[in-house]
Amino acid sequence: MGRQAAFYGFSVEIEGEKMKKISIGLIGLGNIGTGVVKLLQQNEKLIEQKLGAKLVLKKIADINITSPRGIKISKSILTTNAREILNDPEISIVIELMGGYEPARTFVLEAVKNGKHVVTANKAMLATYGNEIFPAAQKKSVDIGFEASVGGTIPIIKTLKESLVANKINSIIGIMNGTCNFILTKMTDEAKSFDVVLKEAQQLGFAEADPTFDIEGIDTSHKMAIVLSLAYGKKVNLKDIYLEGITKISGEDIAFAKELGYRIKLLAIGRLRGDAVEARIHPTMISSGHLLANVNRNYNAFHLVGDASGPVFLFGQGAGMMPTASAVFSDILDSARNVMKGIAGRVPLRSINETGMKDIKLIPMDNIETKYYFRFSVLDRPGVLSKISGILGEHNISLASVIQKAQEEAGPVPIVMTTYKAKEKDVRQALKKIDKLEVVRDKTVLIRIEDEL
Repeated sequence: MGRQAAFYGFSVEIEGEKMKKISIGLIGLGNIGTGVVKLLQQNEKLIEQKLGAKLVLKKIADINITSPRGIKISKSILTTNAREILNDPEISIVIELMGGYEPARTFVLEAVKNGKHVVTANKAMLATYGNEIFPAAQKKSVDIGFEASVGGTIPIIKTLKESLVANKINSIIGIMNGTCNFILTKMTDEAKSFDVVLKEAQQLGFAEADPTFDIEGIDTSHKMAIVLSLAYGKKVNLKDIYLEGITKISGEDIAFAKELGYRIKLLAIGRLRGDAVEARIHPTMISSGHLLANVNRNYNAFHLVGDASGPVFLFGQGAGMMPTASAVFSDILDSARNVMKGIAGRVPLRSINETGMKDIKLIPMDNIETKYYFRFSVLDRPGVLSKISGILGEHNISLASVIQKAQEEAGPVPIVMTTYKAKEKDVRQALKKIDKLEVVRDKTVLIRIEDEL
């Protein structure tokens, strides 16, 4: 006979006899979905011990159920029809790992309508349709778990929703895309060109065949929208976040950054400014001694500052089969525990009650003030430096340093300048004038500098 124990109102038998079973369904058997199945099989007993119940993967839906995944899965639980999961009254938790906007959005809303908890890693869907999905879930008293949508195995979602719940978040700055970080690391440490490193990243599986979402910063913007909504309890319009990718970063600028004591990273920057927030994503020069500057290869990291907590630094694998599956299971077990208790919504889905969510007030990029790096390509003639610095001065831009190097061959020479804090609008206007000068041979390169991290 097994030993009896009471778990939240029902009896569970431990030591060899039947335990409470919680049925789950998985939609999407790609890389992450396969990782979830693998982790459940690998650590089944450990999960049972920690949960006090047995998770039963009752059904898996995918458009391709014939290709081998390197794990054993009974054919009896495979289907190409996701609604076999959505409409099954025995399935309490739906795990959506198919990605994309549709039909993921439709499936999640159907699961919610049917009273099922949802766990997802789908950042694009949540960033785009979160303002529809989260209120629907609250209305039906079900949970939406999305730890795996941002930062892979890094617990940034729970940190914002729970650990720092009593803090006003003064700033949150992150390296949120492993592909971009891998590329910039290789370009910096091995002096390779963007195109060469991108191909290497694709060969290693760090970049997709079509890397646009990563290298243009779109993936980071999806994650940033989710993070901002949690940090500030506000609805975020994805289109309002300023965005630049890394495709224009050259080896020449990386070399100058090194000379100036910086490394270049694609940063997502959020800062509280009074009752508004600045939100921007772009390549950024940061001091080579800063923790974020030393987050390399495909790793992710987050640097948060709370008014009570002070600085908090989170670091880890930002993607990959098993790290992301680990984050998915964090949410599965949270939902399973709620199923066992017969509750939902103990922790608000986005930090505060959905009825209290207002639109976030974002500071226009033109009004942002920061430091800048400029690289001008000019003809080597007398007076060029004074012309450029004169135009900058007319627009209230003060210079912090100037690097002018002679070039042995005929042709344009680079002039590099860094500034003290200046307003983005003034910088844009000044560069527009400078780029029209007869002596300027190419569009000025602009990279923002962050010294106050």
